[in-house]
Amino acid sequence: MMTKMHVKLNVNGRAVEGLEEPRTLLIHFLRENLRITGPHIGCETSHCGACTVDMNGRSVKSCTVFVAQADGAEITTVEGLVNEDGSLGVIQEMFREHHGLQCGFCTPGMITRAHRLLQENPTPTEEEVRFGMAGNLCRCTGYQNIVKAILASAEILNAPPSSSEAVGHEKVEAAE
Repeated sequence: MMTKMHVKLNVNGRAVEGLEEPRTLLIHFLRENLRITGPHIGCETSHCGACTVDMNGRSVKSCTVFVAQADGAEITTVEGLVNEDGSLGVIQEMFREHHGLQCGFCTPGMITRAHRLLQENPTPTEEEVRFGMAGNLCRCTGYQNIVKAILASAEILNAPPSSSEAVGHEKVEAAE
């Protein structure tokens, strides 16, 4: 039996800790210890991307990261991308609206990677989206709707506030 280590992480904005063997994979720690089941176990070789999470501002395949390597890290899973009120975030909503999923197995990893891609490149071209998502595989959709969903997300995330929002904001200030 291997000696266990105390690990501390911040997962989806919440401080968590546990006692775990250093060789435990991050995907297993998330799913088995924390019951965070958005990231899926697919190939366990980093080829499919179903286990993609955001770690310290980078997309990583959690099936190839030891929990010891993640000690002290900021981790975001698809569960952490919802709005504060629990409703779907922009990228999640666009995947739904543009049918960027079929069976849904790859979807959490796709959405998490799309989130980081849009942080890295807020206004990607279709070619840049396809290249940026190349590490995440989907066996069902053919990718076209995934690309559409990501481009629609970029458009929404980069849109200036609507004039009604600006007017409403001015009214609040005037009332004060």
